Amino acid sequence: MKIISWNVNGIRAIAKKGSFDALMKLDADMIFLQETKAHPDQLPPEIRTPQDYFSYFDHSKLRKGYSGVAMYTKNKPDEVIEGLGIKEFDDEGRTIGCRFGDAVFLGVYFPNGGGGPHRLEYKMRFYDAFLDFIEKRRKSGQSIVFCGDVNTAHTEIDLSRPKENEKVTGFLPIERAWIDKVISHGYSDIWRVQNPDTIERYTWWDMKTYARDRNIGWRIDYFLISNDLVSKVQKADILDSFTGSDHCPITIDVKLD
Repeated sequence: MKIISWNVNGIRAIAKKGSFDALMKLDADMIFLQETKAHPDQLPPEIRTPQDYFSYFDHSKLRKGYSGVAMYTKNKPDEVIEGLGIKEFDDEGRTIGCRFGDAVFLGVYFPNGGGGPHRLEYKMRFYDAFLDFIEKRRKSGQSIVFCGDVNTAHTEIDLSRPKENEKVTGFLPIERAWIDKVISHGYSDIWRVQNPDTIERYTWWDMKTYARDRNIGWRIDYFLISNDLVSKVQKADILDSFTGSDHCPITIDVKLD
């Protein structure tokens, strides 16, 4: 099963660039998109209901052109999951997922901690609520795969300039500690597991400074999976040559029983 996750920074924007069609040609079994910035009613049929896929969306209920997530899957899920069941988080349209048997797949657009202390506090509350959400699922006997824009670089080798960004949201100790906490609960950052010493592989670059041209980036997009699935992931990759957004897609190939 091939799964792709991508923060598109506007699903209609990537469609105009031809990147949505290019994404579909990758022929993934499941695709999760973040920061779609659109209500489903605003999408043309080729995006809302692409051929060969079931499609599901969540969007911001607070303002237009903000946040939003999408999920495309070739097979109809046993269960579709929308939100965390907590209004303050679900109002921003950040979580979409599905279940096939005992395996749960979630695409998440985690909050950015910028914009003042209240947004960092919101981000940390979301982090904690999300971990509680997946832990309840896992303790019921389900395996977990979650992916998306986590909006935090975990370690110093996950961004170009760690020293300069020590006090910048996205690399604050409190944010990085949450990823440590997730891992301590029995989850793995599968790309880093397979590439423990690899440097200069990033998933986001600042467009205003043309940082992608110089590969001055951050790895803030992840697949985090429950440890029972680690041996089933045949490959995890960063598609850093794929363009259309300030992020690039990430992907895993997982063989489930």
